Amino acid sequence: MAGGSKEIRAKISSVTNTKKITKAMEMVAASKMRKAQARMEATKPYVEKVKRVIAHVAGAHPEYKHPYTQPRATVKRVGLVVISSDRGLCGGLNSNLFRAILPKLKAWQEQGVVVELALVGNKSQTFFRSYGGNVIATVSDLGDTPHIGDLVGTIKVVLDKFDQGDIDEVHLASNEFVNTMTQKPTVQMLVPLQAEENTNDGQWDYLYEPDAPTALNLLMRRYIEATVFGAVVENASCEQGARMVAMKSATDNAGDMINELKLSYNKARQAAITAEISEIVAGSAAV
Repeated sequence: MAGGSKEIRAKISSVTNTKKITKAMEMVAASKMRKAQARMEATKPYVEKVKRVIAHVAGAHPEYKHPYTQPRATVKRVGLVVISSDRGLCGGLNSNLFRAILPKLKAWQEQGVVVELALVGNKSQTFFRSYGGNVIATVSDLGDTPHIGDLVGTIKVVLDKFDQGDIDEVHLASNEFVNTMTQKPTVQMLVPLQAEENTNDGQWDYLYEPDAPTALNLLMRRYIEATVFGAVVENASCEQGARMVAMKSATDNAGDMINELKLSYNKARQAAITAEISEIVAGSAAV
């Protein structure tokens, strides 16, 4: 019985140490999530402003149809930009995203559509390395403060293929931050861009240098880059929120396990004491 008590004490000590680690990770994730949320909120105004400017320029010059706004007659190849985390221990964040992607991949496969992948994050690269797929670009290890410059090369590979006609559509798969407890995996079309409401009232227009089509070409690229970067920043918020929740759950489970182990230890200790008393009483009676 003494040996059993010793093993239980060792388990209690081990789980207690684990609880301290998960509690610390929970607090770190909470701090990082607040910073990631601030970065996420800071990127949204820029994306929205570029979108409004694009809508105004396109409305002021309807004679110019930008290729990024024109659907292709037939879709034979699509590009899929997948944004995942670099690290694990964030619950089902990445696995839920991959589960949302798989039906899309299956539907495209059934239609005979070829999918080319641009992967952001180590977890997506690991998943598609085992699942399979034609990977045309990768980027990882962006850290807690990603920079748009780290993504430009990957985005350029995809957009260049679209410009050359090698890809007919570009889709973006990422996690949407709903709240601290909820992250929603989404797969949305990135190119061609969905038509926006015409904000041009016909009374004013920008001054362009050298001309409106050139400005619109540049704005389109900047908008797509900013959209992908915004998704990466938002996914970072999702990652820290999911990690905070996962570590809190792990901490609570460790606490419950410690209580159960303490109860088992007390029962074992009580049984050992009872057995010793019984032996003493039996010995006294024999004398």
